Amino acid sequence: MASAFEDDILRSLRRISRAIDLHSRRLAQHCNLTSPQLVCLRYLTTHGECTAGSLARGVSLSQATITGILDRLERRGVIQRQRSQTDRRRVLVSATEEGQRLAQLAPSPLQDRFASRLAALPEAGQQALDEALKQIVTMMEADGLEAAPILMTGDPLQDAGPR
Repeated sequence: MASAFEDDILRSLRRISRAIDLHSRRLAQHCNLTSPQLVCLRYLTTHGECTAGSLARGVSLSQATITGILDRLERRGVIQRQRSQTDRRRVLVSATEEGQRLAQLAPSPLQDRFASRLAALPEAGQQALDEALKQIVTMMEADGLEAAPILMTGDPLQDAGPR
């Protein structure tokens, strides 16, 4: 027997998904970055130089997806890869000056209104919202899914990993 709330919950989830998609499209038009690219660039500017593996873990994306994203960001000149001086097997990734500038100027990956309303909530409200969303993720068995949205404009495989 279906829950009395099933249709309303599904409608809300669809609206959330649609809002995320529309914001991702606006991001791409504004700064010519996909949401996953911006999330990676912001992580690098916040956390500093790291390996691709630690970046993948930090933004909840697969190593294959990160490799494709980094290839595109490097071609654009906003990140650089360098071999570690202490362990030549390790490749370190960092944002260039242009990447830092772009990350600072780019809008938030969250919608501005949502981000400001979230920030206005008391910490307990933010925590309750976080826990409710995590519970939804668990209920949908989506714990293992990549976290950053993949923008579906232009080439649908743009950030879907190696081809």
